[in-house]
Amino acid sequence: MDPQQWLEAATLAFNLIGMVVCLVGLTLAQKMTRRWPGYTLAGVGFLIATLPMLSQLLLMFRQ
Repeated sequence: MDPQQWLEAATLAFNLIGMVVCLVGLTLAQKMTRRWPGYTLAGVGFLIATLPMLSQLLLMFRQ
């Protein structure tokens, strides 16, 4: 299997892990006095969730 097929197969896992990380980050931002660590964690979770789509977009532009 080439890397593109592996990434397509792992899309659901990336989405679920990214969503959980994002929700944890937003919960931390709500409960802490300093909000930026939670928002940063939420941004990282969003990037994890969108990684398969972004990689497909980059592969499309590379061709």
